[in-house]
Amino acid sequence: MAPVFKTKMTEMLGIEHPIMQGGMHYLSYAKLAAAVSNAGGCGILTAVTQPTPEDLRKEIRLTRTLTDKPFGVNLSFLPAATPPDYDAYIKVILEENIKIVETAGNNPGKYIEKLKAGGAIVIHKCVTVRHAKTAVKYGADMISMDGFECAGHPGMDDVGGLVLFPIAAREFAKMGVPWIASGGIGNGDQVAACLAMGAEGVNCGTRFMVTQEAPMHDNIKQRLVEADHTQTTLILRTLKNTERTFKNAEALKAAEAERQSPGDINVVRKFIAGSKYKVSFHETGNTEDSVWSCGQVIGLIDDIPTCNDLVERMMNDAKSAVVDRMKTIMVHSSL
Repeated sequence: MAPVFKTKMTEMLGIEHPIMQGGMHYLSYAKLAAAVSNAGGCGILTAVTQPTPEDLRKEIRLTRTLTDKPFGVNLSFLPAATPPDYDAYIKVILEENIKIVETAGNNPGKYIEKLKAGGAIVIHKCVTVRHAKTAVKYGADMISMDGFECAGHPGMDDVGGLVLFPIAAREFAKMGVPWIASGGIGNGDQVAACLAMGAEGVNCGTRFMVTQEAPMHDNIKQRLVEADHTQTTLILRTLKNTERTFKNAEALKAAEAERQSPGDINVVRKFIAGSKYKVSFHETGNTEDSVWSCGQVIGLIDDIPTCNDLVERMMNDAKSAVVDRMKTIMVHSSL
């Protein structure tokens, strides 16, 4: 498909379409990242999904056998009992000449500086404009603004994209910093709306979970197709580490345990272990026995396409929203 939109995102990253695939734990492997990049978007590997930095190196090299298009690596600095060796992962990222890095999470300053010094373009994901401004001071080249609708960690301010994105556009225009919209995005109409609000592109996580190339059990993909936008829930609020997850039996148990002992990580730890949903995703396909993230965009998902078909459809629909829909409602065609 020929490019439809030319933005600062497409130019900076060397991609055809202004769509980035989100970094998702236990999902953002070579097959998915390469499929998104081959479709003209920007595929992303998740660094700490790999058990060791050397495993990340192998996954990067595997991805290069599957695509000759640009792709990137996500590195998230999230609270953990035993934090990963971020410096070692960054060493591999730079040694493997990865030019696109998505960062997220707490205190990214020294890591952004190191990545920039190594020649990477850094896209930092934030849920608040104030945090984004700090990331820009550290040298982030682009900001990914994550609205409250998102999967994973939406922060504590609870501001949806329809308000957050125009605020971001206003503030980043003053700073001359490009940004992309993230959280709750899954179709072309939304892409067009985000571009109209000043974004240079979009980041989609949950929508790419439900594609043929996503390495997730078909039972879970089908459950997300059947779900509506009300079937997510929020946990870890009292720990100030809010996470949006699928509203299943295990997530509701975690929420009740947290309600009984607010602020105590020990009462919820057994429910939220990543090893549990790794088994669900890759082995059993049980949709109820582990806690896993997804966004409210599940209400817009009703099929399981290939990444190529999804990107093509989103771009065609975005073009139609801009060209066809706007023409029908404009009073003066000369505007």
